Amino acid sequence: MGTFDLGVGTAFWLMNASALLCVIYGVVNWNKDKEEKVLSTKSWDRDEARINKDL
Repeated sequence: MGTFDLGVGTAFWLMNASALLCVIYGVVNWNKDKEEKVLSTKSWDRDEARINKDL
């Protein structure tokens, strides 16, 4: 491969560590029960009707 460069080696290991941390974070937070609040559909219908009327 050639001579070892400290910068390239550090970048390689940091890249692998960040990829591993991303996988671990994804596995831990895969199916967390975080439901986002959704606006009522009545307000959506009202806003959509108003926008369509303006068009």
